[in-house]
Amino acid sequence: MTLLRDRDLARAFDHASQTYDRLTALNPGYRSELLRSARRLRLPDGGAGLRVLDLGCGTGASTRALLRAAPRARITAVDASSGMLRRALEKPWPAQVRFQHMTAEEFAAGEEGPFDAVFAAYLFRNVTDPDRVLTAVRTLLRPGGRLAVHEYSLSGAPVHRALWNAVCRAVIIPAGTLGGDRALYRHLWASVLGFDTAPAFADRLRRAGFTGVRLAPVAGWQTGIVHTFLARNGFAAGAGTAPPTTATATTGEMR
Repeated sequence: MTLLRDRDLARAFDHASQTYDRLTALNPGYRSELLRSARRLRLPDGGAGLRVLDLGCGTGASTRALLRAAPRARITAVDASSGMLRRALEKPWPAQVRFQHMTAEEFAAGEEGPFDAVFAAYLFRNVTDPDRVLTAVRTLLRPGGRLAVHEYSLSGAPVHRALWNAVCRAVIIPAGTLGGDRALYRHLWASVLGFDTAPAFADRLRRAGFTGVRLAPVAGWQTGIVHTFLARNGFAAGAGTAPPTTATATTGEMR
């Protein structure tokens, strides 16, 4: 199975953008689990006074989840696919939400930031160099800032790998093929199989310098297939001034 990368992947998402929302709507829990992950950021006071980055926003489903979780935050949403962004911009948004067309690395090289939190849904298994993007995220986050990654990352148990294979063969690839996007949905299948397991991605976050790394499962059929990863940007208690909120290990979520 061949993975799509960089411009080829962006073009594939451009083509799929017309049907993407309809296909994801067929996935039970797709939007509710995005919202669960966004809420796991535990941004205080509805995000009042905070700047939040949605990295890899696609057609805006993750942006909508962030807006519901932190309705008072200023949200910047970024994606490398112009087609997906066009779909996002067709939807109604309040004034504090804005969209930009660029890659994560391009965005980090600009004058944006620092952000109080970064939300990245279905991003890291789609980039050529996840470590480089994690470095970019750290440059965009303020010290102690919060990261939530919502990602297809298998648990490592054979049963979850088998379930993913079965769902892709029976549902995801046939549905994508009907829309003329077989290559993209075969990429989805292969990218999940080839990406880090959930424990391995948590270790990758730690190696990148993130602290307080926690992972939490999602509900429904995606349990063991999709996880939320929560972390801080290098803040350690006693080192400098603490941010206004802290992380807890008791539930695997930030409070």
